[in-house]
Amino acid sequence: MSGRNLFNTFDSVINVFVILLSWLPKNLRMLFWDWTNAIPGIVGIGVRYCVLKSLCKKCGKNVLIGTNVGISGFQSLEIGSNVSIHRQCYIEAEGGVTIGSNVSIAHQTSILSTNHSWDDESLPIKYNKLKPAKVFINDDVWIGCGVRVLAGVLVDKRSVIAAGAIVTKDVQKRTVVGGNPARLLKNF
Repeated sequence: MSGRNLFNTFDSVINVFVILLSWLPKNLRMLFWDWTNAIPGIVGIGVRYCVLKSLCKKCGKNVLIGTNVGISGFQSLEIGSNVSIHRQCYIEAEGGVTIGSNVSIAHQTSILSTNHSWDDESLPIKYNKLKPAKVFINDDVWIGCGVRVLAGVLVDKRSVIAAGAIVTKDVQKRTVVGGNPARLLKNF
């Protein structure tokens, strides 16, 4: 049975579990996220999905979250349906991150939605205010392993980001980009 079919079979049970989790204080749900982050297999995927859905601003159906995925800023994270975020990814969503539907994010990818400022010279840079810049990943996108998507970037529909790329500028629809910094490799 495929993951999508399995999800549809247990959809009502999942929804009840999400409602029950939503009644818990946010701090407890965050702790539960940390505890369940390393659970392997289908049980881990199901539990992580329920906790994610209870914490996120928006979360669609059939979302796979692999093991050891770090997320900060759940309240500013929106995820569509049929999304896979594989193991050891990091999503820093304080500045706002929207991930569309039918998106695959390969392992060890980072998505960042803030930058450090360095305006106040009386403070070390790490203590200066963060500047939020929303990241928007549109529908039907494939992000290869080890990619870095930096703050303020739009990744448009039906595009591919090659493994190891560092995305500092918008990615046009129906393109393949790669490299450091990412540049156009192919239109399709």
